[in-house]
Amino acid sequence: MTKQVDLIVVGAGSGGIAAARRAASHGATVVLMEGSRIGGTCVLRGCVPKKLMMYASGFAHSMEEAAGFGWNELSGTFDLARWSSAKAAELTRLEAIYRTMLAESRVHVVTGRAELAGEGMVRVGGDTWRAPRILIATGGAPDQTALPGLRHAMTSDDVLDLQQLPASLLVIGAGYVGVEFASILRGLGVQVTLAYRSELPLRGFDQELRSLAADAMARRGIHIVPQARLIALEKNPDGYVLTRADGDPLRAGSVLNATGRRPQTADLGLESSNVRTDAAGAIVVDEDGRTSAPGIWAIGDVTNRINLTPVAIAEGRAFADSHFGGRPVRADRRRVASAVFCDPPLASVGLTEEQARTQGPVDVYTSHFRPMKTAFIHGEQRTFMKLLVDGRDERVLGAHMLGPDAPEIVQALAVAISAGASKHDFDRTMALHPTAAEEFVLMREPARRHREA
Repeated sequence: MTKQVDLIVVGAGSGGIAAARRAASHGATVVLMEGSRIGGTCVLRGCVPKKLMMYASGFAHSMEEAAGFGWNELSGTFDLARWSSAKAAELTRLEAIYRTMLAESRVHVVTGRAELAGEGMVRVGGDTWRAPRILIATGGAPDQTALPGLRHAMTSDDVLDLQQLPASLLVIGAGYVGVEFASILRGLGVQVTLAYRSELPLRGFDQELRSLAADAMARRGIHIVPQARLIALEKNPDGYVLTRADGDPLRAGSVLNATGRRPQTADLGLESSNVRTDAAGAIVVDEDGRTSAPGIWAIGDVTNRINLTPVAIAEGRAFADSHFGGRPVRADRRRVASAVFCDPPLASVGLTEEQARTQGPVDVYTSHFRPMKTAFIHGEQRTFMKLLVDGRDERVLGAHMLGPDAPEIVQALAVAISAGASKHDFDRTMALHPTAAEEFVLMREPARRHREA
């Protein structure tokens, strides 16, 4: 039996849910297909549970710092099983909220693995659905192909489901996932080694920020192994061994594969509808998410462009508004803020210093200091801030920060930078004292100037 609707959305992660609900709000009949739980990577296996674990890890530092502020006899041990149970209950609560919102939006949810079945058709189980528009939003999954033996390692999904902390952990890879979980598990008392092939962690971020992040992790007790020439991972009765061409093997009781993620396009039947993918398996799309096949679009991580939840949501809503809301909209990917919830956290919006230099003259303003809270207890943690300013018209091109509350502060700055604020606008803004954020409006002299592109 074939059922007809206006829109089929494959994948009930953040982007798919956003697109389905927005299209339904414009009066479209929508079916949302999902082979697993409602919520996707961010809600169930990524951003949300990871940040809950980050909060848990941060209490260790809070108790240490409290002694410096006069508190006595603060101590404790971390019960991972108890946290895991609370986390599971919270994710169940969030999934129920999403299901309620979808029902109230009149989005019909179908559970099962979806497969394209020819022009305008998708098959789930024994049912076939037909629609003039199909939107693929299946996201990504951990990649296990970067190194022989990676199939033996945990993924981020597995770490979030642990019931007991490992004594030692080797993290392979230094992107968002690797750096965040290395920091979180170290904060919970695990002996952590972070090994990666590049010179610095967090490829794509500002070079100075990357260097300071590596230094901060080392000061927290994480064993950093950069520029490692990795050969293979092996599992033995004592744990794991990572062999490398440039040094002794690295050993640990547990291993986290954080080498990256791949778009989830396998078994979708893309070839049956002539949907083109690239060498990484990502669906090839234009600026509006249109694939090579008529009537099929794709958004979010499955397209492997900017793999962040807010981007997927913006793309999903733009698609729905354009096709069902009567007004063409395109997601703005020019100044996407991003954060890494390591210890301390970092965040960026706009151009890096390296990118800004290629576009013309740039003035670089920086501030590097110990926050009041840290200085009071004679701690070592430092905060770093950077503004990149166009040397021709003083427009602020980028803002970067490493330190407590960096994601919250940079989110607010993203509004100003997206609105085209100038350095003069920052200078004439009254400081909010005493805060760390006020340093962004108190930078008066550039630390350096680049005059040639």
